[in-house]
Amino acid sequence: MASQFFGLNIAYSGLLASNAALNTSANNIANVETEGYSRQQVTQSAAEALRSYTSYGCTGAGVDVSNIERVRDEFYDRKYWDNNKSYGEFTKKAYYMNQIQDYFVDDDSVKGFTAVFNDMYASLQELQKSAGDSTLKSQMVGFANNLTFYFNEMSSNLSKIQEDLNEEIKVKVNEINSYAEEIASLNKQITVIELTGVTANELRDQRTLIVDKLAQVVDVEVSETPITDANDPTRKTGANRYRVTIAGGQTLVDMNEYNTLSCVAKETGNKAYQSDLPGLYDIQWSNGAEFGMYNASMGGELVGLIQMRDGNNGEFFHGTSSALRFDKDGNAFVTVAVTEDYLLDINKSTLNNSGVIDIANTEYKYSSWSYDINAKTYTFKLDSAENVEEITQKKMNKEVRINSSVQYKGIPYYQSQLNEWVRSFAKAFNGILTDDGAVDEYGDPGTILFTANLANATQSKFRNEDSITGIITSESDCYRQLTAANFGISELLIKNPDRLSTRTISSDGQDKYDIIERLVDMRSNEKVMSFRGGSAEDFLESILADVALNTERAKTFSENAEAKALSVNNQRESISGVDRDEEAVNLVKFQHAYNLSSKVIQIMTEIYDRLILETGV
Repeated sequence: MASQFFGLNIAYSGLLASNAALNTSANNIANVETEGYSRQQVTQSAAEALRSYTSYGCTGAGVDVSNIERVRDEFYDRKYWDNNKSYGEFTKKAYYMNQIQDYFVDDDSVKGFTAVFNDMYASLQELQKSAGDSTLKSQMVGFANNLTFYFNEMSSNLSKIQEDLNEEIKVKVNEINSYAEEIASLNKQITVIELTGVTANELRDQRTLIVDKLAQVVDVEVSETPITDANDPTRKTGANRYRVTIAGGQTLVDMNEYNTLSCVAKETGNKAYQSDLPGLYDIQWSNGAEFGMYNASMGGELVGLIQMRDGNNGEFFHGTSSALRFDKDGNAFVTVAVTEDYLLDINKSTLNNSGVIDIANTEYKYSSWSYDINAKTYTFKLDSAENVEEITQKKMNKEVRINSSVQYKGIPYYQSQLNEWVRSFAKAFNGILTDDGAVDEYGDPGTILFTANLANATQSKFRNEDSITGIITSESDCYRQLTAANFGISELLIKNPDRLSTRTISSDGQDKYDIIERLVDMRSNEKVMSFRGGSAEDFLESILADVALNTERAKTFSENAEAKALSVNNQRESISGVDRDEEAVNLVKFQHAYNLSSKVIQIMTEIYDRLILETGV
């Protein structure tokens, strides 16, 4: 049975509950501008009633404050994180695609490809009028040099973007590691506090805010499950197992344990593509496990940067191993059959002279390669001294690849387009200048105008040994050696423009210009030189179509993701955010409740005074 002072205890419990509610509202108001803060509310329940053994049954015992909880809907958190990965990815793509688009600008404000190309052909047309004029020849060679300089600059600009992308990838990897460490530390603190039966609201808010930021860098999945007593599975300990996975389900954080990522620069000579910068980073787990940086499930800024840096539009080396032989030194030679058109056309080759080849899921280093035009096969040399695992016949008739398919038009794609154009153009142009019967002013056989400035300070002669043997090697002096980066003019013609052939032997007189006529015709004749179904002068139109489409797509998706993020965040804030007006109403409501509990105590005090002092109880 309740004592005579039971009513005072009931009022006291109401006073405590109202005070807790007032303090919670005050805390909400104080944190109204705090990033990531979740509105908190007091959870109240009726205290366990007492049996009074009377006709009216149990007696109410007041109110209990069971918890102060944050108001949060995990459904909207997950929607926000899922959208953040798209926003992060396309924001990065839009930023870098805008840079590429700016480099390809060709209008009155910037002298781009069209102007440079037109200048060269205008000089050719002037040369038609007087093919023997040394000054006009010198001018033509000068304008041709401007064309090579344009491609050199474009390639250099793309390389600078690739370098920026590479460094930003490292920054983002460090961010992921930092977030992982913070989350693991917060998990430990939260567990210690919540084992006492208290909810660590502020720490949970900090953790969710970090996941918000992490979700923009890389896709995240979060799971939280109660930890039960090993001896009594039905009893919850109060602690929870909090796990964060990234990049398609790879564990980043598990409770207070976390994994870190590391950036490992590719070895010297191991470039993914011919025009790549050396030393680009691969990402792996710090314990040496594979990260899978090209997996299709990954999202966020990291995948946007990776696809921009390594995007090959799905065009990568792959085929089937068909033959294996060894030389007397134990070096292996693996023959690979290919079928893709871009692998059969050496002008489209992106293979580096050396690198790493994957044969049946085992990686080997190759030091050189050759291509058999007639058999449509590549043969790679695997030096025995460089490879720990020896290749065997079991690896034959298996899948072979170099690099991976990255279905995006990134830097490697645009570099390959530049390379393809300069190779096709130089080959066709030089072919006309050195055609049978072509002679210069001295009556000597014609020489090439466009060449490749090689790293050893020499220039390619483009001897085309493949036309005789049908074999092209990684060291062959053929047009595969030519890239937009090393595109240049023959030093012989720079020193003596009169060595430029303008006519054939069958033409009479130095002012005849049948060679020049063919060069002028080449500008718009797709049969002489074709690039992506168009003529030589259609280069910019083809490239700009890719650039403009990708830029607009990235911009549109970025804007859509930003708008969706705002919408989802508004929905999330409507639940977990602090509303000033609502909290003001709560203050008045809880104040009234507090005052009423105080009034009850006052009345009970008067009753006890009368009972004790005037009745002598």
